[in-house]
Amino acid sequence: DLSYKYIGLLIFTFILLIALNRFNVKKFLPYLFTGLLLWFFTHESGVHATISGVLVACTIPHRKKKHDFSLLVKLEHAISPYVAYLIMPLFAFANAGVSFEGLTFETFLSPVPLGILLGLFLGKQIGVFIFSYVSIKLGYAQMPNNSTWLSLYGIGILTGIGFTMSLFVGNLAFVENVKYLDGVKIGVLSGSLLSTVFGYLLLKIVLRK
Repeated sequence: DLSYKYIGLLIFTFILLIALNRFNVKKFLPYLFTGLLLWFFTHESGVHATISGVLVACTIPHRKKKHDFSLLVKLEHAISPYVAYLIMPLFAFANAGVSFEGLTFETFLSPVPLGILLGLFLGKQIGVFIFSYVSIKLGYAQMPNNSTWLSLYGIGILTGIGFTMSLFVGNLAFVENVKYLDGVKIGVLSGSLLSTVFGYLLLKIVLRK
């Protein structure tokens, strides 16, 4: 159940973080302590606590000019090794276990794995490419240097590689229907595999030219 008292505290704490950003506070500790409070209030509010990480990240100050100091970049580089070599592998091992017992071709055609597979392999590439195409054509974004529409589409296919967040959201979606969890994992793994293979092959052909 939602707790409106803690939701209010959550919003107030987020405003404090925004204020720290607006007053150009470049020390990390104020963001850390306020962020811990935000995490606690989010957890107690009934909203999933991972949202607090997104909110805190939105308020970490970045450089305004190319050579300005950026707390965001400094923090990203500082935590990157721990995320890449400890947190992500632990998350992957904890969430990716799937039983292949009784696995058949019909299993992939079940609604849950098929829906996830199509969402990752087709939905992601179509959505990312169309959004990028429209943004570039309307002048909101620029075509990356030395790239073509075909190479951009290849990158769009690679965005279908989903693992940690896909498994995480799938586990949340079926927290009360654990019988679907294997289907979630099969869909994520197969959709990611297709995206990896097709994205790699297309880019290999395009970049060779």
